[in-house]
Amino acid sequence: MKLNDILKNVTALETGADGEMEITGVSYDSRATQPGDVFVAIRGFDTDGHRYIPDAVKKGAVAVICEEKPGVDIPYVLVENSRYALAVASRDFFGDPESQMTIIGITGTNGKTTSAFLLKHLLETRPGYKVGLVGTVGNMIGGTMLHTERTTPESYELQKLFREMLDAGCTHVVMEVSSHSLVLDRVAGIHFNVGIFTNLTQDHLDFHKTMEDYAKAKSLLFGRCDKACINLDNAWSQYMIDAAKCPVTTFSIRSNSADLTANDIRLSAAGAKFCALYGGDLQRVSLHSPGLFSVHNAMGAIAAGLCLGFSLSECCDAMSSAAGVKGRVEVVPTPPDYTIVIDYAHTPDALENVLKTLREVSEGRLVALFGCGGDRDKTKRPRMGAIAADNADLCVVTSDNPRTEEPEAIIADILAGMKGKHTPVKVIPDRIEAICWAIDNHCPGDVILLAGKGHEDYQVVGHEKHHMDEREIVAEHLRKEKE
Repeated sequence: MKLNDILKNVTALETGADGEMEITGVSYDSRATQPGDVFVAIRGFDTDGHRYIPDAVKKGAVAVICEEKPGVDIPYVLVENSRYALAVASRDFFGDPESQMTIIGITGTNGKTTSAFLLKHLLETRPGYKVGLVGTVGNMIGGTMLHTERTTPESYELQKLFREMLDAGCTHVVMEVSSHSLVLDRVAGIHFNVGIFTNLTQDHLDFHKTMEDYAKAKSLLFGRCDKACINLDNAWSQYMIDAAKCPVTTFSIRSNSADLTANDIRLSAAGAKFCALYGGDLQRVSLHSPGLFSVHNAMGAIAAGLCLGFSLSECCDAMSSAAGVKGRVEVVPTPPDYTIVIDYAHTPDALENVLKTLREVSEGRLVALFGCGGDRDKTKRPRMGAIAADNADLCVVTSDNPRTEEPEAIIADILAGMKGKHTPVKVIPDRIEAICWAIDNHCPGDVILLAGKGHEDYQVVGHEKHHMDEREIVAEHLRKEKE
């Protein structure tokens, strides 16, 4: 492939390279650079890729895309934004695979993963459709699960994944689109056939600083899609509608003014039932996951299905036959006198939603075991503490992913929000010890929520990942109890 082939959609400020030169790959990490690669120097938060141009040259890079002239003798292309250039160059290097598939993007604070799996299931009910999935739990090509590090991969890995999906016969891709990926151009150059907005609540303010900036980041999706599906029940819905440059389908479980509405909602421990109304057509839905948030997730998937040409009946039948998602209100096997539920809830809104849902089905105490991530938005910690104290009968405050912060310091921030509350609180920084304590001290009828980790099978301490699967912890502790 010639250099010009990957630069045809990149605006060069200055070119010091022959566009006819042959290149064999694209890289942005000097450690992974191969002979014949074009190295793209990206300015990161911890380091600057321009510093590693000499290392990339030693590894065999034949040209550099950069924002400042390299200090070594190598052909270069000067651009205004290296991140954007990486995304577009990667897309064209892999032959623009996303343009040959139908791409559905889902953005929002909560509900992206469940919505993605519901929509994947809906699409796969139609003969001839094969669906790829990009998300928090993992990436999937049809029924094959692949490991992932981020909700939305870096642009090069994302385009490589699209290529693999297309080569495997995928016709559609459902992907979670994080606010970081929109701001940092990981999804630059991708055109979405449908975009879905689930909700916006406090999260990632360590990165975005304000809710307005967070909303602006999310809204970028709706400037690059053919059709938008917006949750009318969220306070930021009008912001997203105003940002949309395409036809909008609204959905709601509260407002009759939405295009798609949910009526006669009935909640139970087994799930949720409701009637979906669209254009005069009424269809019943029976979900296998409980809570109003489950209804919201299903409604977003139904709205997207309608935009993709499915009938309301087809959408609702698919929602009724869909299975649950790992780490989302996931019930773990325990003796019959109490229940343990694992959920990814790691934001104030998500924690409140899942606690209120479990309150409706709890016959005994509702126990909330949770922590907050280190090196992340500190302002949500006291809020989550207050929410847990207001909605649970017992709180076990522990660690989540402490990263480089001291667990005790994170816990202190959480406890600040619990001052003046009358809910009993047990502090156990070690999460495994905390889970075992909650099991040992359960009462008949209790529902114990393990919040924050969800699908994750690891804990990040310092800069290291350590294996820690809460399902395994519970099973092992119960096994020891029997001995």
